[in-house]
Amino acid sequence: MSIDLIIRNGSVVDGTGAAAYRADVAVKNGRITEIGRVTGTAARVIDADGRIVAPGFIDPHTHYDAQICWDANVTPSPWHGVTSVMMGNCGVGIAPCTPAARNTAMQDLVNVEAMPFDVLDRGITWDWESFPEFMDAAASRRSALNLGFIAPLTPFRYYVMGEAATERAASADETARIAALLDEAVAAGAMGFSTTQLTNHIGYRGRPLACRNADRAELRAYANVLRNLGKGVIEIALTRQVSVLSDDDYALLDFLLTESGRPVTWLMLLTRDDIPDACQASLRKAAPLLSRGAYPQISPRPLTRDIDMKNPLSFMAFPSWHPVFNRTVEEQKKFYADPAFRDRFRAELKGPGQFTGNWDLMAVSAAASPALKVHDGLTIGEIARSRGVDGVDALLDLAIADDLRTEFTLAFLNTNQAEVGRLLKDNRTLIGLSDGGAHLSMLCDAGYCTYLLGKWVRELGVLTMEQAVRRITSEPADLFGIRDRGRLAEGMAADIVVFDAATVGSGDRGEKRYDLPGGARRIVMPATGIEYTIVNGTVVYEAGDMTGALPGQVLRS
Repeated sequence: MSIDLIIRNGSVVDGTGAAAYRADVAVKNGRITEIGRVTGTAARVIDADGRIVAPGFIDPHTHYDAQICWDANVTPSPWHGVTSVMMGNCGVGIAPCTPAARNTAMQDLVNVEAMPFDVLDRGITWDWESFPEFMDAAASRRSALNLGFIAPLTPFRYYVMGEAATERAASADETARIAALLDEAVAAGAMGFSTTQLTNHIGYRGRPLACRNADRAELRAYANVLRNLGKGVIEIALTRQVSVLSDDDYALLDFLLTESGRPVTWLMLLTRDDIPDACQASLRKAAPLLSRGAYPQISPRPLTRDIDMKNPLSFMAFPSWHPVFNRTVEEQKKFYADPAFRDRFRAELKGPGQFTGNWDLMAVSAAASPALKVHDGLTIGEIARSRGVDGVDALLDLAIADDLRTEFTLAFLNTNQAEVGRLLKDNRTLIGLSDGGAHLSMLCDAGYCTYLLGKWVRELGVLTMEQAVRRITSEPADLFGIRDRGRLAEGMAADIVVFDAATVGSGDRGEKRYDLPGGARRIVMPATGIEYTIVNGTVVYEAGDMTGALPGQVLRS
């Protein structure tokens, strides 16, 4: 038998958690045909001596739904060894969608996922209307990676209810129609459905994101779709106070697990300096649900954001900020200058939220006006103290003075290394939260896999290589029911990554590139140590660059 590819002499870490072993891996027609001592010749041979050979990594939480229209390489994920991505998370997306609803769908992505409207307007191809057509359009365009689709509830509600989706729960008839569309989507291969309860997930001009208005009767009908089909996962953004599982959160998770009979993955557990035990307390509280298939999502990376006051996503959890979104700069400056707005924000800072009001965690990264460059590198707390004002006034006064052009950096979650390590070792959690394709000008956590391998395996020794690889390969594959990926074994799809354990990693901060539609800016995270990313037996990333090959498949549940 002729062989397409042989990877020789590598240290095979097969994704199951078993000890690494030295072996060759043979590939034919996109499948692994042999692991061991492979004889014979092949069209291509890769010498992996001294390198790790592992299953391609599976990213369970991305928002590449729009980006796949203009970037067949789905970057930067393949740079980091990712071979499969799950899209459509957090209840927001672009299918199903009528032509009349396209603007609303794009504005939802602007608000929830911080994607520039002009980029979406230029880049989305809109060669679909229904959700099955959306998946088929992706398959026709082809991609470097395998694409998995979760059906986001917001566009489904818009499709049936129109603008009323942002105002109320669905009627019984509307619920039945939405459920039928979800049934159609999952039957066609969608991996389940997603929704959100987060108050900071807002739609156009501060309205609630449509899926947040779904009541229990609706959610029961949608969960029953998965029960009746016997497949699919529910993804829900749930904890209104990050990492703190409330009684209402617990009850909703219990409800969804019961009504669907399927796994539920929820957001999120990130360490908080102000509530050091929040994550472990939530895990203790959720223990009965975890044993039934509830998986909280975690990240190995500290959460750092680059933001400005034109799109102040970090403050979306505070209701006082909701009217600020989707306004002109002049309108926003009037809001920010209003003493009543500032007082409402001060009052809200005393309650729960993602940002706790520690202004020393927020710094000026770049002022635009030369006269304001003296503030670069200073924290808002430092500026406030020097002016004799509080952080609210210091932030908003500076933003207004620079016509909202000042860029800020905010680092406020997942900074407690000891606690993050405990979460990473707990296999009841799901490692992900890359948000690939979202927050383009603010952050890039799509390199979480290489960060895990470099920081938590090599540098800190919190996980073994075998444990870490299992956590980002077979565990997400099993959760989503992807039966032929996530492990290296004969007969499995040849999704493979070859990397150098001594150098694999990604940085703490990304780099700016101007490669979005229209030349718009995004932040990307380069990788180190990834030598080959192989999708369905074809090399898509090699020697630090994409090869141009597009062997990815649409993954069907």
